[in-house]
Amino acid sequence: MKGELLLLSGVIVLLRLVGGCPEMCRCHSSSHSVDCRRQGLAEVPLDLPPQTLTLHLQDNQIRQLPAFAFRAVPQLRTLNLWNNSLSHLAPGVFHGLQHLQVLNLTQNSLHSLESRLFHSLPQLRELDLSSNNISHLPTSLGRPWENLTVFAVQQNQLQQLDRALLESMPSVRLLFLKDNLWKCNCHLLSLKLWLETFIYKGGVTDGVICASPDTWKGEDLLKIPHELYQPCPFPSLDVGSSRGQQLGSAHRPAPGPPESHSARERDPSECELKPKPRPANLRHTVATIITTGVVCGIVCLMMLTAAVYGCTYAAVTAQHHGGRPARTNEPGKMEGKELCDSSPA
Repeated sequence: MKGELLLLSGVIVLLRLVGGCPEMCRCHSSSHSVDCRRQGLAEVPLDLPPQTLTLHLQDNQIRQLPAFAFRAVPQLRTLNLWNNSLSHLAPGVFHGLQHLQVLNLTQNSLHSLESRLFHSLPQLRELDLSSNNISHLPTSLGRPWENLTVFAVQQNQLQQLDRALLESMPSVRLLFLKDNLWKCNCHLLSLKLWLETFIYKGGVTDGVICASPDTWKGEDLLKIPHELYQPCPFPSLDVGSSRGQQLGSAHRPAPGPPESHSARERDPSECELKPKPRPANLRHTVATIITTGVVCGIVCLMMLTAAVYGCTYAAVTAQHHGGRPARTNEPGKMEGKELCDSSPA
């Protein structure tokens, strides 16, 4: 019996050595998955099986990942790093993962992402960055993500999101944006327009709920009317105005103190939504024109009726009083005619 147990343990050790399964992980050869969750790991194990397709590293204490951290598993399809302590990702951390499709970075301590971070993941389909401290996303995260269908950034510190980043995901169908610090000012208008088109094409999103300003706090960005957005000022206009102020100050005896740098930078970004008078409604304008036309028509008909009545009255009066003088004048005319005839030739 002891010999059989020794043989069995030797086989297990041999399999571990051949398969390259880390000591604190569980390897499943049938599914080519490695489960290293809840092991208190501070780094990625080095002796991972090269044929691994799924790697579970969630619920550990990994604080940083070096470049080429997953070079031992080039066939990896799914990588789960949920609930670790990652605060920064090196630009080359995912190099070599040409076949990675699902990347879960939920519930870490990431503050920002570099533009080249995901450049080596052309087959990526699902990217989950939720429950971090991300306050800014770049305009682009590498090449266009032709295959990305799920993008999640909910529960972060985002105030804005560049439309160009979303346009680099032509195949995205699920977009999770809720529970951020969205600042619903003029800079978020492009996101609103993109989301309306995205939903019209069949996309699904959990919405953008405004955190500021107080006027729109708690409101859904998609339900705020377009006409309430003030256009964002152009930086060039601010530069021109500052030059004009400098030129005008040359003729002043005592120029005032210059504005601080923070005050100048605050003007373009503080274009918050403020209610403004709505433009004239087309229906109201048409109704006004029709009403004016009807009133004018009635007035014209009244004037025409009065004119016809006056002319008729004058004609009747002239006919009644004009017959008698006409007959009295006829003898006079005849007498005058006789006088002319009787005058000597």
